[in-house]
Formats: sequence, C-alpha cells, structure tokens
Amino acid sequence: MEFSFIDEHPLSVKLIFNPVAGVADESPAQLMKVINELQFWKLIPETYMVEQDRDLLPVVQDALERGIQMFIVCGGDGTIESVAGTLVNTSATLGIVPTGTRNNIALSLGIPEDISAAVALLHTGRRIQVDVGFASCCEHSRLFLETCSIGLLSALFPAADDIQHGNLARIGDFLATLITSPSAEMRLVMDKQQPIVTHAHAVLIANLPYVGPHYQIAPGSPFDDGLLDVLIFSDLSKLDLLSNVVQIAAGGPEDPRIRRYHAQKVDIDTEPLMPVFADGFSLGEGPLSISIQQCALAVISGLPVHATESDNSDVTAPPASPDGMIEV
Repeated sequence: MEFSFIDEHPLSVKLIFNPVAGVADESPAQLMKVINELQFWKLIPETYMVEQDRDLLPVVQDALERGIQMFIVCGGDGTIESVAGTLVNTSATLGIVPTGTRNNIALSLGIPEDISAAVALLHTGRRIQVDVGFASCCEHSRLFLETCSIGLLSALFPAADDIQHGNLARIGDFLATLITSPSAEMRLVMDKQQPIVTHAHAVLIANLPYVGPHYQIAPGSPFDDGLLDVLIFSDLSKLDLLSNVVQIAAGGPEDPRIRRYHAQKVDIDTEPLMPVFADGFSLGEGPLSISIQQCALAVISGLPVHATESDNSDVTAPPASPDGMIEV
C-alpha cells in the first residue's frame, strides 16, 4: 500500500519527542532540526515531550479524537514501541525518526538514522502494515514489535542494557547473572501441535529481524506473514550461546544446534520458573503465552516491496516436521 502527502496542503501531525534518547545533550538541537525538516515537507507538528514514567496512551488517544492520523516518534526503540502499542488496530500511521542507542526498529524498516533523511522518508517512503506480537505472563501482558524471551537472555537484559548505555559498573552484575542463572526444562506448544520438551538456557521469539546491538536473528522474514520466528537454544552451554551471538553479529554462521521454527502461537512452561522480557520490559516469571496480530500496525518504511511484504492472503504454515512443528 502506497502512502504519500499532498504537497499543496499542510498536514497536522503529532510529534512525540524523547529528550533523553541517545545522547541527551544533543536533544535541543535535534528537536529544532526535526521541526524544521517537518515544516519543510509541510508537516505541521504538534509536539509532545516525553516525561519519564508517563503513560503515552492518553496523549495518543487525545490526538486521535481530534483527527490526527500521523504520529511521528523521535526517540529510541523503547519510545517507538510505547507509541506503537497505542496505535495497533487504528487507522493512524506511525512515522519514525530514530535518535536512540540501538535503533533496531528503524534498521529493520530501512529508516536512516540521519534526521533529514528520516524526515524526508515520511514523504517518500511507503506505508506498510506490519505484524505485532502479544505476550502474556501471569498477570502481565504486553504488545511487542521486536522480541520476547524467556530464560538466560531475559535474566541478562537489565545489566546488558545498562552497559550498552554506558554504565560499565554493571559488568559485575552481568557476569554474576551469567554464572548463577540455571538452565530449565522447557515445554513448548506451537500452534497446538505436539509439545517440544527440551532442556535449554533460553527461548527467543522474534517479530522483527534485529535485536540487541544490531544482531540479525531473523533474516529475510516478511513483516506481514502472520508468523513469529522461534529460536530454541538447547544443547548449548552459556558460553556457546554468547559466543554464537557475537559470531552472528560479526556476520558469521549460526550454530546448527539452535533450533528454529515458525509459529502463530507459542505457549511455554518452564521448570524452574524463568524470567520473561518483551521488548525490554519485564513480565515477571511464569508460564508464557505468545500470539501474533497480523498487519496490525501501519508504519512508514524505507525498504523495497519484496523486503517487507509477503503474499498474506494465506498464512497457512508450510508442511510440518515429524514432531508436528514448522521447522526452518
């Protein structure tokens, strides 16, 4: 689906700007540049400055009720995900100007990190519909764009995220968690097929191809096929798992012991209970249920058609492996 603006008619948009994303000292200059670039393209911004721990849902709902249909997020993956969750299954469109630390969502969607180029893409890019994941653990639930994980990767995330944002004092916490975190017996049921029972340190469920510091874990996966990428890290030691992550990030091959599947719905039970994270937010510990909402979010993309879309008229899975799962 193509999306374009009519140059002769200025369009009111909601600009949601996170002043602490990326390098905070640069935010005043970034804000002025974004506003100037938007005005150049005849996009008239109504600016909201993100406040810590402030729920963005009322902000978005108010704008929607007043007829605004374009929401531009200037920030990192966390801010983008928070706004995206409020736009799911609405007629509004999400535009992205990435200014965060990782910017995996922008990378996945072909959106440049240069502010001028990212704003220009709002005019020249394509409006596409992308899938959105939904994770539920005990009393907590959350939509996610990138990934949901259970096990060691979730346990390591808080310290790893702090380290990546420059807090090197957390290296000790990262190493301590790495040493003490146990593996677990994991029981996975995908699309109501035969259960998989395995001993593993982690399971990762991906909706978009990039996670962490630009690790490409789901290359070539369409954004609208109604399927999640499921990676089971069984038969790998902790060091094997981490070294393979570094190897993949450097463009090397993936360890053949990592088991890959495609599924629309995944239910996971573990013994002992393991921590669950979805897009960097903790959902606690306990049984995990994940599903996907196909084509639930409209977003501006810079990727060509073949890189983002599939023939989603039929999302029936390919033939299953002997254990009943869709193995890649």
